[in-house]
Amino acid sequence: MIDPVETKFREEEGILVAVAGKREDQSVIEEHLNELDFLAKTARIVVKSRFFQRLEKPDIKTFVGHGKLEEIKAYSKSRNIDVVIFDDDLSPSQLRNLERELKCKIYDRSLLILDIFLNRAQTSQAKTQVELARYQYLMPRLTRMWTHLERQRGSTGTRGGAGEKEIETDRRMIRNQISVLKKKLDKIEKQNTVQRKNRSQVVRAALVGYTNVGKSTLMRLLSKSNVKAEDKLFATVDATVRKVVINNIPFLLSDTVGFIRKLPHHLIESFKSTLAEVREADVLIHVVDVSHTACEDHISVVRETLKELGVIDKPTLYVFNKIDLVDEEHSEHRSNYVFEGMNNHDVKVFISAEKKENIQELRQKIYEMIKVRHYQIFPNYVANEHFHM
Repeated sequence: MIDPVETKFREEEGILVAVAGKREDQSVIEEHLNELDFLAKTARIVVKSRFFQRLEKPDIKTFVGHGKLEEIKAYSKSRNIDVVIFDDDLSPSQLRNLERELKCKIYDRSLLILDIFLNRAQTSQAKTQVELARYQYLMPRLTRMWTHLERQRGSTGTRGGAGEKEIETDRRMIRNQISVLKKKLDKIEKQNTVQRKNRSQVVRAALVGYTNVGKSTLMRLLSKSNVKAEDKLFATVDATVRKVVINNIPFLLSDTVGFIRKLPHHLIESFKSTLAEVREADVLIHVVDVSHTACEDHISVVRETLKELGVIDKPTLYVFNKIDLVDEEHSEHRSNYVFEGMNNHDVKVFISAEKKENIQELRQKIYEMIKVRHYQIFPNYVANEHFHM
C-alpha cells in the first residue's frame, strides 16, 4: 500500500500493464493507459514504462500471458521497480501469483484509486467511507498485504493464541473494523439527514462530472469562495456546499467527488451517503472537459454512475468547460453539439472557467433552472427579473 508519510520523502517507481481485446482500438488503449498514468502520478508514483498485450481474455492465473510476464519481470528486476500497476481489477489468485513472480508490490486500478482517496479524504465521513471500502476490498485479497495492517494490529487486541495463522488474525481484524466503520457511518448519515432536512426550503444544485474536468474551479467562480482546485485526479473527495445567489434567488451549490471509469464498486457503495447531495439536488450541473478526446466516453461514465444512483432523470445543465483549449474549427459547431443519451429538455452551455468566458450565459441558464424549483417552494416570491452578474 502507499505509505503517505514515506511518499513525502521518496517517490516510488512503477510500470503500467494493460490487457486489451483483439479488436480494441489502439487509441482507446492509449487513453486508458494515459489515465492510469495520471492516477499513478496523483499517488506520487513515477511511471517508468508501459506494457500491454492483446488477448481474447486475461490469463486466469497471471492476467498477462507467460511471455509478457517474463518481459515485465526482466524489466522490473533490471530497473528495481517498486510497484507494478494493472489497469483492471485482479482476482485474489492473480494477485498472489503476480506477487510471487514479480517480487514487488502489485496494484490493480481499484487499489490505486482507494489509496488516492485515502490520502485525500479530509472529513470524518469521507475518511470513514474510504476506510470501509478499502477493508471490503482487502478482505478476499489478504496475501503479503497483511504487513500493511501491522500498525493497527497493536491496538486491536485481536492477536490470536499460539499457532493461529496471521491471515486468520487479519481477517478477523478486518471484519471487526468493517462492523465498526459501518456503525460510525450510520451515525454520521443520521446527523447529515437532519442537516439536509433543515435545508429543504432552499433550492439545491450539485456539480457532477468526470474527475479533473474543472468542477472545483467552477465552484470557486460561482460561489466566490476559496475551494481547492488542482490539476490532479480526485482533488475533491469530500462534498463541499456553498451558498450562491443569482438575481436575488439563493440556492445551495455542492461540489462532489469526480467519477472515473472502472470506479471501484465498494467505493461507490461507501460514498452513497456523500452522494446524497446528488440524489437530493433539484438540479444537476454536469461539467464536461470538452477539450478532452474522450469527453463523450466521460459523459457516458458519469451518466452510468448517475443511473446507478437513481438520479439520471433530474433536470440537467451540461456545462462544456475548457473551450479555450478547443480549436476554432471545432468550436464553431459546438452550438449543435449533441451526444447519445442527451434529452431534449437538457440544457447546455459552453464556457471556460479558467478564462472566465461565457460565465454570464452560464449564470443565466442556472438561474432559469433554479427559479422553477424556487417558485414551487415559494409561489408568492417575486424576483427582480433584470438579470445581473
